[in-house]
Amino acid sequence: MSSTAGQVIKCRAAVAWEAGEPLVIEEVEVAPPRAMEVRVRILYTSLCHTDVYFWEAKGQKPVFPRIFGHEAGGIVESVGEGVTDLAPGDHVLPVFTGECKECAHCKSAESNMCDLLRINTDRGVMLSDGQSRFSINGKPIYHFLGTSTFSEYTVIHVGCLAKINPLAPLDKVCVVSCGLSTGFGATVNVAKPPKGATVAIFGLGAVGLAAAEGARVSGASRIIGVDLNPNRFEQGEIVSVIAEMTNGGVDRSIECTGNINAMISAFECVHDGWGVAVLVGVPHKDAVFKTHPVNFLNERTLKGTFFGNYKPRTDIPGVVEKYMNKELELEKFITHSVPFSEINKAFEYMLKGESLRCIIHMDG
Repeated sequence: MSSTAGQVIKCRAAVAWEAGEPLVIEEVEVAPPRAMEVRVRILYTSLCHTDVYFWEAKGQKPVFPRIFGHEAGGIVESVGEGVTDLAPGDHVLPVFTGECKECAHCKSAESNMCDLLRINTDRGVMLSDGQSRFSINGKPIYHFLGTSTFSEYTVIHVGCLAKINPLAPLDKVCVVSCGLSTGFGATVNVAKPPKGATVAIFGLGAVGLAAAEGARVSGASRIIGVDLNPNRFEQGEIVSVIAEMTNGGVDRSIECTGNINAMISAFECVHDGWGVAVLVGVPHKDAVFKTHPVNFLNERTLKGTFFGNYKPRTDIPGVVEKYMNKELELEKFITHSVPFSEINKAFEYMLKGESLRCIIHMDG
């Protein structure tokens, strides 16, 4: 164990004190890990739209003060009681959902929706004792998605950490821990386009472009990108244009926006007989999916996916290996880079729609 094992660590963290207010770099105290927990030194983190959404806190229960961040790469500093498959010095990617390896979902070859560790956006504390591991002057600062990577050190449940190849550059593979895997996996694990297939991607942010990368790796003959301004989106028009372009519809479509009209169009634009549509985007809580049942009877298939159907501990190390073997490109997703002291710039880039992924260097 490191010299700091078992002790409180003081370090910098970017704290969100209030919804929508710029993050403030503060000195926080990070408690040692309890049972089945791991304390990780974060080296690189990146900003995902989910961080921005919950920081704005417009449509959900606000939990503040809070340390956001969930897409990152780091090194294990120390481990709590009962942790056997990670040790200090291991390179890890934190993941916003987990794999306990014990529940029915984890034991199923078809599911990655762990009963114990699946995503919980409201919880701001650790599972073992209902307490936060972060504090300032004795007052708790809440966690986010069980990861809170906008801190030089963080405490994470062992089931939410993927142990990866130590030779993999953390400033690149950190994007694998959320957006890249969500989009890429939606294509390769769920849509499964055969070689030569036509694939439509709805939404061309980082997740949509990762889905397109999955189509490229699968050998798609044609990838059609549909980016949308929700106010101008004409449902029927898109479907007929795609049908015309592809002689009756695409073989596969992946929807990465969460816009309900885009979801319906993504389904209705696939070819009858064999077309498969996969929904990735998260819709508004009151959204309703409406389509004619004949679309199903004509042998179109509609599927949904969560985190690209990847089990975090079992599967994510293999995605990193794809990058190491040059089967997968990551650099094209990384458009910006900022030092930790300028983390608010990453928010500005995303809010202006200028960035796909902005890497935040924790030593800056």
